[in-house]
Amino acid sequence: MGRTTTSARRVVGAATAAALALGASACGGSGDGAKASGGFTYWSMWRADEPQAKVLKAAIDDFTAATGAKVNITWAGRDIAKKIGPAIAANQAPDLWDESDDKVYGTTAAAGQALDLSPVLQLQVPGEDFPVSQVLPAKYFDMLPKDPSGSNHYVIPYEIVTNAMFYNAADPAIAAAMPSPPTDWAGLLKVCDALKAAGKACIASEGEDPWSNALYFDYLLNGAGVNVSQLAADKSGATWDAPAVLTAAQQVEQLVKGGHLIEGYDATKYPTQETNWASGKAAFYMDGNYVTAEVAKQVPAGWKMASMLPPTAKTPDANLIGFASPKRAKNAAAAQKFIAFFLQKKHLAGISTTALNLTPRADIPAPAELADVQKALDAPAVRLGFDGVAGSWLPKVLNENYLDLWHGKTTAAQFVAKCKADQVSYWQTQG
Repeated sequence: MGRTTTSARRVVGAATAAALALGASACGGSGDGAKASGGFTYWSMWRADEPQAKVLKAAIDDFTAATGAKVNITWAGRDIAKKIGPAIAANQAPDLWDESDDKVYGTTAAAGQALDLSPVLQLQVPGEDFPVSQVLPAKYFDMLPKDPSGSNHYVIPYEIVTNAMFYNAADPAIAAAMPSPPTDWAGLLKVCDALKAAGKACIASEGEDPWSNALYFDYLLNGAGVNVSQLAADKSGATWDAPAVLTAAQQVEQLVKGGHLIEGYDATKYPTQETNWASGKAAFYMDGNYVTAEVAKQVPAGWKMASMLPPTAKTPDANLIGFASPKRAKNAAAAQKFIAFFLQKKHLAGISTTALNLTPRADIPAPAELADVQKALDAPAVRLGFDGVAGSWLPKVLNENYLDLWHGKTTAAQFVAKCKADQVSYWQTQG
């Protein structure tokens, strides 16, 4: 995993990457006071003024009122993953923290420093007649890499992020060009041709961002049955010679050569083209579902947010945001009771209604603007973006080579050959 991406930076609701330093008082671990009250310490990735924090704070207050357990909460911000490792080493870590699945894995679980939270699945959801396992689909755990002990339950999700092509279903030009979503790549190109004829760009793209643009390639490979993680792990580079890989690159090339990317895309940075898309200058914008919150105040009245996966994609990608515990958490039982408490429908629904994001519970309706991505996530299986490729492979092998293809500087064949050569060199330097 280890995804240091635009998704990780902007992960939900237009939140910035600013973080609050964790003060000495926040590093008190689980002191005697917490033990005496049956409470626990909790560090959260959210700032106190963010909607997710408000939803969590309301549940914490209810939990204390219902159980008498005090929760020592620190709204730590996005710097939290940098603090957890040192805190664990100093035996000053919290009992509970939250972050995205890749940050939890990369900072704790991969090194065997995350507590196996599978016991939470057997806890009863308070006020509901079933255990946690019945409200959290197993597919969200099945996609995760396992820690050294073989567990993939080191994070219990309360929010889901997925990537798709977003568009305005109320735009007459889009409706005319696309009476129904295309079912194959040729169909998408026909939609793009019709939009071009009507004077509208097909795709808005932040041309300097390899992650969001390479999502097209990732989904095309998925549709062709190519696992990106397996592709990246081939030290010989031979997997790049598979015809399906070249075909996916050629399909990307068709967008570029067809003139279907918004004019000037190759010389802009976020949020230039997101803004152009929100103002109707292009039909589609590939990004995480948090984009709907980012542009909520920009889109004109009457905008109807919709989304679709690139044609041929078989499995939607997903990123989890959830709870985790250090392996040596002193008050793990109390923290786990809170996890089950928060997963009650009445509390978790706030992630949808207040934070305007997706939850893992199928019985909590998504915000209206995310109805399409919620339907996509109803698929029997989900996958990590880029199939969870870990480490430095993306920046060392794929990113710059993909941007050269995306900017029309190389052909599909040249892109594949360069990636193969760079991958062989990459693995030779990895020892």
